[in-house]
Amino acid sequence: MLGTARLTSLHFRDAVMKIGLSWPSLGKILGRTADPHRWAVLYLGSVKAASLAPDREIVFVNRKGELERDQDALMRDIEGIVLLDGTWSQAKALWWRNAWMLKCRRVVLGPRRPSRYGRLRREPRRDGLSTIEAAGMLLSQLEHRPDIEEKLTASFERMLDRVREHGAAPGAPRRP
Repeated sequence: MLGTARLTSLHFRDAVMKIGLSWPSLGKILGRTADPHRWAVLYLGSVKAASLAPDREIVFVNRKGELERDQDALMRDIEGIVLLDGTWSQAKALWWRNAWMLKCRRVVLGPRRPSRYGRLRREPRRDGLSTIEAAGMLLSQLEHRPDIEEKLTASFERMLDRVREHGAAPGAPRRP
């Protein structure tokens, strides 16, 4: 694991990074009151954005995984984003162990290009991105600021270059 959640949080003054499996509410994580209906949780699950709205890279879905109405209004109403970081099975565990997330808006990405990880990490599905790539894509569109994605992508590319330079991802077993 390269730690792209930590790298992502370093880019934002108001970012909160928490490590753990479950919390009683969004407010407990943030340390302040928050309306979960104005927050989005990025969780793919079995939903594929491209099949729901091929013309959109970011879609909001309901509890059944169906496309929500008025996508643009939902984008304008988001106050914050919860990004689940970890392996696919860890993200699934976080989703199911934190029932309060069902009160948040669920966001699914349908990126037009695969993750920049390339050969360093195989994604089980084409729409799988690193946390930093997903954050860049989502925040740049929510804020109407392409520079956010550009900065996060550049930071991720520098990290990947260092990893490739050393021949293995951090935490990977060393060759004898």
